[in-house]
Amino acid sequence: MSAETRREKAAQIRQLLDTEGENVHADATHINEARYDATESFGEYEDLRTEAREIKEDAIERLPELIGRVTDAVEANGGQVYLADDAADANQYIEEVVGDADSLVKSKSMTTEEIDVNDSLEAAGVDVHETDLGEWVLQVADESPSHIVGPAMHKSREEIAELFNERFDPDEPFETAEELTAFARDWLGERIQDADVGMTGANFVLAESGSITLVTNEGNARKCAVAPDTHVAVAGVEKLIPSIRELQPFVELIARAATGQSIAQYVTTLSPPVETPTLDFDDPDTPLSEIGIETGGGDDGGGGSAGNDDREFHLVLLDNGRSAMREDDQLRETLYCIRCGACANSCANFQHVGGHAFGGETYTGGIATGWEAGVHSQDSAAEFNDLCTGCSRCVNACPVKIDIPWINEVVRDRINRGVGDASDASDAPEFDFLVEGLTPDEEPGGLTPRKRFFGNFSTLAKLGSATAPVSNWLAGTGPSRAVLERFLGIDRRRDLPKFERETLVEWFESRGGSRVSAADADREAVLYPDVYTNHVHTERGKAAVRVLEALGVAVRVPEVASSGRAPLSQGMLATAERHAHDAYADLAEHIDADRDVVVIEPSDLAMFAGEYEKFLPEKSAERLAESSYEVIEYAYGLLENGAERAALEGGDGERVAYHSHCQQRTLGLEAHSVAVLEECGYDVLTSETECCGMAGSFGYKQEYYELSMDVGSDLEAQFTTDDARDRTVVASGTSCCEQLDALLERPSRHPIQLLDSDRVP
Repeated sequence: MSAETRREKAAQIRQLLDTEGENVHADATHINEARYDATESFGEYEDLRTEAREIKEDAIERLPELIGRVTDAVEANGGQVYLADDAADANQYIEEVVGDADSLVKSKSMTTEEIDVNDSLEAAGVDVHETDLGEWVLQVADESPSHIVGPAMHKSREEIAELFNERFDPDEPFETAEELTAFARDWLGERIQDADVGMTGANFVLAESGSITLVTNEGNARKCAVAPDTHVAVAGVEKLIPSIRELQPFVELIARAATGQSIAQYVTTLSPPVETPTLDFDDPDTPLSEIGIETGGGDDGGGGSAGNDDREFHLVLLDNGRSAMREDDQLRETLYCIRCGACANSCANFQHVGGHAFGGETYTGGIATGWEAGVHSQDSAAEFNDLCTGCSRCVNACPVKIDIPWINEVVRDRINRGVGDASDASDAPEFDFLVEGLTPDEEPGGLTPRKRFFGNFSTLAKLGSATAPVSNWLAGTGPSRAVLERFLGIDRRRDLPKFERETLVEWFESRGGSRVSAADADREAVLYPDVYTNHVHTERGKAAVRVLEALGVAVRVPEVASSGRAPLSQGMLATAERHAHDAYADLAEHIDADRDVVVIEPSDLAMFAGEYEKFLPEKSAERLAESSYEVIEYAYGLLENGAERAALEGGDGERVAYHSHCQQRTLGLEAHSVAVLEECGYDVLTSETECCGMAGSFGYKQEYYELSMDVGSDLEAQFTTDDARDRTVVASGTSCCEQLDALLERPSRHPIQLLDSDRVP
């Protein structure tokens, strides 16, 4: 990415932060609060997540069979099925079905957005009317959706009122939500009444019976399905599940994940053509029970017909790249998606900038990378892929447990390598061939200098420590910062890490190793010297050594390869895999000796517990994951099993403002830190924000600096309230501390430092 492109990207993000960010943030926050309540109060939630994933895995595996079964079932019901290869194929078939119809009404459907069916039909002379309120607002405004579930999330009530007043010129200007929705109901009701064709999507398609399930909160989808004589349902082939017997977990999950409701307002399952008479709008007083299926309404009943025999139903099943995704071991998981939008709502970056930045041609949010790469192009995914910071909050939010960050990293890797149709090669330096083979990574030529810089941070840190303090002085000079900003896009407003001349490993060796011998200890642990702890924040590593020794643990701090988190974040998968093998090789002998692996940086523990299963043999990954602990989690376990709390520094009521790292929360470890600090006498206030906004290298990047700081403003606001402004600031992750130090006037520390009763090296 050139300096000019970075400036353009930064300007776009600033503009969206100013115009849409506040509305998106308010709506996403509201949905998240409801989602937390809805999932935490539902005891079966986790079991149903597992069950739903298993159903989707099975359905995608059996997809060709299910397509055949649903075709037979729909045709037996009297409908037709068309398997469309791509968007053009689907649109051509739909145009033929619609024929010379004048008007068509639609319910919300991201699949029809994917194929641009509205544009296709309007070009053919058909009046197309969206009937979902949010979609209709965007149709009136001529804008694209900014969210998979809440398409108009970026618009406020005032903005919608202004839009409607300008477009429809009512006698009395619209102001309230009630006035807007009442007008929309009446206006759209007339279009539904007069429509020749109704179009819906399908949340789920039941292969056995040929049924479709529609999940909405407005009831418009069922009207579009049953009011006109002709019903066209458009669904990706991934929407197929075997039968109604598998439907229940999804109905329980989708509303909770999407909007925080226990169940959606309308859950409609139809086996069209439906066995009810079409509606005679000219005779609204006659009950349908008296009209009867066979007799029908009048011949010219304004949408009525002579009976059920005249109904048409067409199920358009869309492939459009999905078969290729099914055969792709890395993108296949994308097809498990049930389009709930929870990944977007849980993402701090999305919450602040919305889907018009964090999205491609059709799809938005975390899962959008997989969808865009699969159904559009990697070029589309490349436009927003870097907005995923890999924090992994979306994994716990996803109702079918999709590993969304991994999909993002895989696509990032393919973009780096120019695999498929997207490449960063155009941004590479002219003499990149000189770099390939000389840099300590496994990546080919064509990789951008910035990705090589951040992906090889462990090597940079070694050099920085070896040449400190000169390296720190040089990096801080004006000319150096100008070069870093121009050629690597590292924003000069960010403070750079300051390397320590003596690393943690060297300090530990110089003090003579552990002060607790293995012979006298109940437990022996390897303190993992992550890159930052070893080369930058050595004080927290020293505190960790002393705290563990105070709790009776014999400690070792060996030289160990970096975890690979840095190259993984840049999509440098081959390099990350090499780091994983090297780190495991360095730690295996200690695991063999029954030593625990204690980790300070949560992102490294997340690598051991999660991503290493992608890089290492299954048994090796399991051994490391089972032997690894976060440092405060480990202290908690020791205290629970008899270690003396008095050996640790007591808080004596000291007031603490504590922020937990994203991946620490994902791993379920925040509570351990709070419990230990409180047991040691600290008064702990925990942060309520999803993320600090720094997210490793993300916060350093020039085009994302404003977004990073905007995300951080939520944390800043909480930690500067009357109850928090005088508290000691504590955070579990390096990035969190860096961001907090930039946001607040007082420095932050790692919680392990509060527990260290002997601060003398």
